Amino acid sequence: MSQPVAIKNALISVYYKDNLEPIIKELSRLGVTIYSTGGTETFIRSLGVDVIAVEDLTSYPSILGGRVKTLHPKVFGGILARRSNDSDKEQLAQYEIPEIDLVIVDLYPFEETVESGAGHDDVIEKIDIGGISLIRAAAKNFKDVVILASKDDYTELDTILKAQNGTTTIDQRSMFARKAFNITSNYDTAIFQYFNQDEPLPVFKHSILTSQTLRYGENPHQKGVFYGNLDAMFNSLSDKGKELSYNNLVDVDAAVALIDEFTEPTVAILKHTNACGVATRQFIKEAWIDALACDPVSAFGGVIITNTEIDAETATEIDKLFYEVLIAPAYTNEAVSILTARKGRIVLVRQPVELPQKEFKTLLNGVIEQDKDHVIEGPGDMKTVTERQPTEQELKDLFLANKITKNTKSNAIVLVKNNQMLSSGVGQTSRVDALRQALAKAEAFGFDVKGAVMASEAFFPFPDCVEIAADAGISAVLQPGGSIKDQLSVDMANQKGISMVTTGVRHFKH
Repeated sequence: MSQPVAIKNALISVYYKDNLEPIIKELSRLGVTIYSTGGTETFIRSLGVDVIAVEDLTSYPSILGGRVKTLHPKVFGGILARRSNDSDKEQLAQYEIPEIDLVIVDLYPFEETVESGAGHDDVIEKIDIGGISLIRAAAKNFKDVVILASKDDYTELDTILKAQNGTTTIDQRSMFARKAFNITSNYDTAIFQYFNQDEPLPVFKHSILTSQTLRYGENPHQKGVFYGNLDAMFNSLSDKGKELSYNNLVDVDAAVALIDEFTEPTVAILKHTNACGVATRQFIKEAWIDALACDPVSAFGGVIITNTEIDAETATEIDKLFYEVLIAPAYTNEAVSILTARKGRIVLVRQPVELPQKEFKTLLNGVIEQDKDHVIEGPGDMKTVTERQPTEQELKDLFLANKITKNTKSNAIVLVKNNQMLSSGVGQTSRVDALRQALAKAEAFGFDVKGAVMASEAFFPFPDCVEIAADAGISAVLQPGGSIKDQLSVDMANQKGISMVTTGVRHFKH
């Protein structure tokens, strides 16, 4: 069973012909008999290599517009026959079925067709039947058969055949089988996801073929892997920099979610997924200076993100701070030269990639999944519940504060003034603690909170937060409302002469 197996007969039928020529010529040199179909058969003949049409083997033509080509006992019998089973070998001889020792088959581009926006009928025609059946059969019989299900494996097999004179080992065949089943399981999952959009079945199925091993997980003693294609999401400019770590990726995800709330030029600085500085200004340099002023201590070693091109002046200012990651949609050439001169910093260009609409994480003995929180309430969604109406600037500031609280760990309070975050209280066990933390940080960095606004991601169960805020000089408050004691908070706001708006939408973030 562990002896090397020589390849005598091969079935080749692929959608992608990239890098196929070298392996075809090597099989020809080894004297392997090749069976093929359609376009692959034509391609092989164009190389001057002998090939037998599958139709000549089965005595059946390709039918139903190409839907049925290889689904025949003379094909599958040759793949699935156990070479060590005398009964199987007798039947092969009886029905004149050749042993097929190598199957090179890929799958119709189903996922690519869906992503292209093609119509339903076109998508359905890209559901491969014969190909996936051939792959499963060959992978199942890996003790005797080599299966290649991806063009990415052509070079590897070609190297093996040259080095081992046309033979493969059981370990090599097992490895190719494992890769093949990875491809078929991903393919089936993609098809299921396509059909499971309306009235979805209550099951959890996800498959991602690309991955990147990280230096470690959340801590050095934990292993970490990212499943996905970071190269599609970001273009890295920092050749001298280190790779994104597990914690970097968590922070970058939070940074992307926050900056996507804004359309006007904005800079956000995050630490441990929470914003420690946010400012919206007409010019990016001003936005950076004011975002950093929010909390220059926490900004050290943080993640910086903007939705605007970074110029040389701004880059010079940013370069004065040590940061882990900088993300922008574009940089001027001068900015790139400035920002990439130092080691140990990751500078990324964000690419326009559509992000998933669901989020999930492991929990207990299972997984929880939910829709992403894409709701954000602007001034038009804010209902004034106090005697005093908020000013136009207060409404702008409340909108900014609402965006930040939505993306801040609960319990959360955010203070904003003149399109600039002043401070926040994050991840506290009580809303009063979150407010006191925010006020203390604002004072520590020299901000005058008089005339600032306050936003809370959830309702006030008691009027104490409103009272504390008003006494500190806060002039307007945003909260979702929904407490049975909402009126007490409204009454306190009226008593203190400040305005309050409710949105009706809670943004817990655990």
